Amino acid sequence: MKKLIGVLILALLVLSGFTACSSKPKTIKIGLNLELTGEISVYGVPEKLAAEMAVAEINKAGGIDGKTVELIIYDNAYNSAKAVENSQKLIQQGVVAILGSATSAPTLAIGPVALDSKVLTITPSGTNAKVTMNGTAVNPFVFRACFIDPFQGLVLANFASDNLDAKKAVVMGSNSSDYAKDLASIFTDQFEANGGEVLGSVFYYADTDADFSAQLTAIAALGEFDVLFVADYAARAGLIINQARATAGLETVAILGPDGFESPDLNDLAGGAAKVNNVFFSTHFSTIVDNAKVKKFIADYTTSAGEAPSALSALAYDAMYMLFAAIDKAGTNPVKVRDALKATVGFDGVTGTISFDDLNNPIKSAIVVELTNGVQTNAVIVNP
Repeated sequence: MKKLIGVLILALLVLSGFTACSSKPKTIKIGLNLELTGEISVYGVPEKLAAEMAVAEINKAGGIDGKTVELIIYDNAYNSAKAVENSQKLIQQGVVAILGSATSAPTLAIGPVALDSKVLTITPSGTNAKVTMNGTAVNPFVFRACFIDPFQGLVLANFASDNLDAKKAVVMGSNSSDYAKDLASIFTDQFEANGGEVLGSVFYYADTDADFSAQLTAIAALGEFDVLFVADYAARAGLIINQARATAGLETVAILGPDGFESPDLNDLAGGAAKVNNVFFSTHFSTIVDNAKVKKFIADYTTSAGEAPSALSALAYDAMYMLFAAIDKAGTNPVKVRDALKATVGFDGVTGTISFDDLNNPIKSAIVVELTNGVQTNAVIVNP
């Protein structure tokens, strides 16, 4: 009888062992929480396409530790409450990490969710300096792949002074956007520190504004100046370019903007590529940079997505591969994945070489590109 009981116990142990083995996840789940519909989808959709390409590549190569990577995708439609709901759903579905959001406002909203759940979020392109913060302290579970607004504000002011030899500037932006207000303030402070003069700052009050003729007429009345700094996203920047070129005194003035200018719709919004001349903006990636890794990414992405990559797609691609490396190193425990990502040093991405600082921001270069007839014709790399 004792022998029979022993055999039964052994059988149960073996069976439980097989059950435990079979219950191990066969896939690694990564969540996407992006702006896939609405005006800001021009940022979220390229990031989704790049993430899908990265997952297809890693799975074709055998996955991570023999496991297939699975994407779970939610659209937040540039709505902060929806972004929070999406992150909560993704965490309930057992994701190891979340990529998103594409812009700062939804990413700021989901920061507390990442902190409470201890499941990291990495935004490819949310540039607001507060994104990785929890009050005055760093949020250990929020990272980004892009440079931050203070850095690009400084870069753009220095570019205006050093590369455009600008002595006088005018600043224009949305008064309903922290992105615009912060960049306008940083640019102004640095441009004046460089010895330049800001003749005035002109703001509009709604992100839905489409007629900027009154503001542009007021700007032209300020007198001659060298550069118009437009702190906003492409949806309005394109309209401003179009209307500026039809405003007496602003037909050829240099127009300088942040990474929000990056959009395949910019030329159409500006009334056609012929109007997009003497326009410059900061970006994280350029297709005209002479780099073998960049060229391969451009070719692969164009084949995969049916269109050329933008900075948004490049940033998402780098963010995904940094996550893959962290998961490969740490396994699927979200806290250990976070620790491995934090320890990233010298990651060789298509947007540059990336390490993380104490605030979970990447230490990397910026690029300022020039548009001639709507096409990038010059790219200046600016190191941190």
